[in-house]
Amino acid sequence: MVVLNKIYTRTGDAGETALGDGSRVAKHSARVMAYGTVDETNATVGLARLHAEGEMNAQLAAIQNDLFDLGADFCRPGMEKDADAEYPPLRMSDTQVSRLESEIDAMNADLQPLRSFVLPGGSALSAHLHLCRTVSRRAERLAVELATQESVNPAAVKYLNRLSDWFFVASRVANGGGADDVLWVPGANR
Repeated sequence: MVVLNKIYTRTGDAGETALGDGSRVAKHSARVMAYGTVDETNATVGLARLHAEGEMNAQLAAIQNDLFDLGADFCRPGMEKDADAEYPPLRMSDTQVSRLESEIDAMNADLQPLRSFVLPGGSALSAHLHLCRTVSRRAERLAVELATQESVNPAAVKYLNRLSDWFFVASRVANGGGADDVLWVPGANR
């Protein structure tokens, strides 16, 4: 259980922050950039949930929880040391990736195939889900960059990749099952 009695600590005033293993790094490090953007993704999901109901809202709530798991995974370096840790670090799992894939397949089953690219928009929920998609894509790019420098849980990167796909398919569901998608018309304004 996490207990947060004091919110400011002054320990980051010099531009460093503590990771999950207690080590300190610059706030602009690749690891902090990756989990910071995961946190930003979570905030955009919170905005989307203002417009979601029923099953979509429940799925978005589960994603928000997963994103906290993902942030915990990224803030703990040294996967190779997990077995020696006093407390086992929280790591993303392939079952979380599989859940997203199942949800994508279920949502996509009722959608008409696309014959054009979709512009972000349509309903308020769809527009917010497109924002979620683009921010999660940035988180994925940063996670991939981090993985070129340090050990990263492969399931964490896979999760981000599937998550942006989930947001895309969900945005079409939110647009009347794709009927209200805003389609790109190449060169329409030349």
